Amino acid sequence: MRTRPLKVALLGCGVVGSEVARIMTTHADDLAARVGAPVELAGIAVRRPGRVREGVPAELITTDAMALVKRGDIDVAIEVIGGIEPARSLITTAFERGASVVSANKALLAEDGASLHAAAEQYGADLYYEAAVAGAIPLVRPLRESLAGDKVNRVLGIVNGTTNFILDRMDSSGAGYSEALDEATALGYAEADPTADVEGFDAAAKAAILAGIAFHTRVTIEDVYREGITEVTAADIASASRMGCTVKLLAICERAADGQSVTARVHPAMIPLSHPLASVHEAYNAVFIEADAAGQLMFYGPGAGGAPTASAVLGDLVAICRNKVSESTGPGESAYTRLPVSHMGEVVTRYHISLDVADKPGVLAQVATVFAEHQVSIDTVRQQGKDQYSGAAGASVEGGGGRREGGEASLVVVTHRAPDAALSATVEALRRLDTVRDVASIMRVEGE
Repeated sequence: MRTRPLKVALLGCGVVGSEVARIMTTHADDLAARVGAPVELAGIAVRRPGRVREGVPAELITTDAMALVKRGDIDVAIEVIGGIEPARSLITTAFERGASVVSANKALLAEDGASLHAAAEQYGADLYYEAAVAGAIPLVRPLRESLAGDKVNRVLGIVNGTTNFILDRMDSSGAGYSEALDEATALGYAEADPTADVEGFDAAAKAAILAGIAFHTRVTIEDVYREGITEVTAADIASASRMGCTVKLLAICERAADGQSVTARVHPAMIPLSHPLASVHEAYNAVFIEADAAGQLMFYGPGAGGAPTASAVLGDLVAICRNKVSESTGPGESAYTRLPVSHMGEVVTRYHISLDVADKPGVLAQVATVFAEHQVSIDTVRQQGKDQYSGAAGASVEGGGGRREGGEASLVVVTHRAPDAALSATVEALRRLDTVRDVASIMRVEGE
């Protein structure tokens, strides 16, 4: 075993960073045996030095993160600060000084991953980021290495635990969105400001990273279509249940059928209860991968939290340190395909549309005409208040219920697959019908 220790700079010591420091300290002998050299914490950069951090060596604490990465003896920098700056400057400085980097920073990687990879290559360093997507679940490295010889066609996943907890509670208890969010906040699953989670920004950053790796092309967060879950209602959840579905916030990355482009999107969707992702409950994450040779693969586990995320960070640390010992580097960016990212309008999907309409003869014919004019085929139509859906071959209306005060009824239409642009245009045309009082709900149907 090499005797000179590999020195590690830890940038950030919050929930994840403190767990990384604790494990590095308590499992130092095991890490050394796995790496082939001692691995030593050289310094820990924090913003609030007076904060009590149990199990973290106080003598290693510093508030000068830049000075820490500029030290000439740092072999690896672990960045768990988050955000764009100063994280980007610290990472690039670490590369310039010859250090490799482990990062959990999904936002930075999704925005500027290409330049970070370029800097790592320029200075002969590694950039690993397993912890940036789905916490402890081994996902980045399997895509980057284990499936490197295969052709990945689709990545479909639940990559945000907060939103999955909220939607799961709405489904299991009948709670509304606000009530479920309050419970998630009380249990620590949601931040005081949950915007990044519930509006889909967190999942969109992860989708960009996954799409880039899976399809060997550059995808940024700006390329990802995004919708959050704030508009999902208890009525949507109930309607999904009547269809034999549940609602999940999905990150979907797909290669086009002709192989000439890719898409990346995040939005709530109804998926059949028979799909493996439908059984993912609470704050867990799961990702479903479809590849030519490997077929269908599913990765499941805790997607956030101090210990799970620290596990992913330390896995990357061991891999990088092994490379240091052998004087090599691991895989860098693979973006050789240079595939364009298509607009959301080109995605082929299905819609579930709930309409409040005037309760009089001819309304269904008017609605059906709008769908036909936009070349969108109807799968099923149902009047609200009934529990059965009609078959796909010839769309039909079921039941005479659904009447409301003021001469209104509610129609639920489920479409066949069509371009998203055609579906969106159909919805806009429906809004202009005098007989349509309101388009109460629109949701995509996925996972078949």
